Amino acid sequence: MQLHFKESGRGRAVILLHGLFGSADNWHPIALRLAENFHVFALDQSNHGQSPHGAEMNYSLMAADVNEFMAARGIESAHVIGHSMGGKTAMQFALQFPARVEKLVVADMAPRQYAPAHEKIFSALLALDLKTFLARQEIEDALAPEIPSLVLRRFLLKNLGCNAAGEFFWKINLRGLAENYLQLREPISASKPFVKPALFVRGGKSNYVNSEDEPSIRELFPQAQIQTIAEAGHWIHADQPEEFLRRLLEFL
Repeated sequence: MQLHFKESGRGRAVILLHGLFGSADNWHPIALRLAENFHVFALDQSNHGQSPHGAEMNYSLMAADVNEFMAARGIESAHVIGHSMGGKTAMQFALQFPARVEKLVVADMAPRQYAPAHEKIFSALLALDLKTFLARQEIEDALAPEIPSLVLRRFLLKNLGCNAAGEFFWKINLRGLAENYLQLREPISASKPFVKPALFVRGGKSNYVNSEDEPSIRELFPQAQIQTIAEAGHWIHADQPEEFLRRLLEFL
C-alpha cells in the first residue's frame, strides 16, 4: 500500500505514525521542530487521512506498509516514532523489520491488548446520515449527546470532507476501521526481541501504560527506557509538546 505522507527537513530519517482516527497532521508541530535536525516523514496509515483504504487491517500489514514506504524512497533505516495505535505499528515494525529501525519511540502505548474503548465513538459516527446535513456545525451538534467532549468531537471531525457539490463524506474508512477494531486492539508479539534503543514515554494522567506493563515492554524491548511526563494525558505530544520534544531530542 502506497501511504500518503508529509515530508520536511534534511538529515537522518524520522518516521512519524499517528493514532486511531488521526492523520499525519496530528504530528505537525512536532514534525516542524524535528525538521530542524532530521528528514521527517509523517505518514497517514492505511484507512486514515489521504492513504488508500483496505478491507483488512492489522499491525503486521501496517508494519509492512511502512517497510514498503521506506523501500520505495530508498530509506535504509530511520528513527521510528508512534503514538497510540501508531505506537503499536511502530513496535510491530521494529520487531518485524529490525534492520530498518535505528531507534524506536513509543508515545503512551504498551504492547498489550486493550479494552474496547472506542465502540461508542464508532456507533455515533456510523449512525450519522451525512446526506442530511448542510453544515459541519450541524454534524458537530448531532454528535454532542453521545460524544460530549467538544475537543474530541472536533478532533474526529477533522476526518470529515466536503465535495464540490457540498456533500459531506468521511475521509477515513470508517466502516473498515470499525470492522477491524478487534485487530487494532490485539497485543504485539514476536519470536525475537528488538534489541536496539527504545524509549517509551507515558502520560502521568493517562492509564494507557502502567507499572504492570513494564515487564512485557522489557521482554520485547530489553533496551527500553520508560519515562513519564507527569502533567500529560494520552495525547502527550499535544498536552506537553516542549517536554515531549526535549526528551525526544535527547534520546535521538
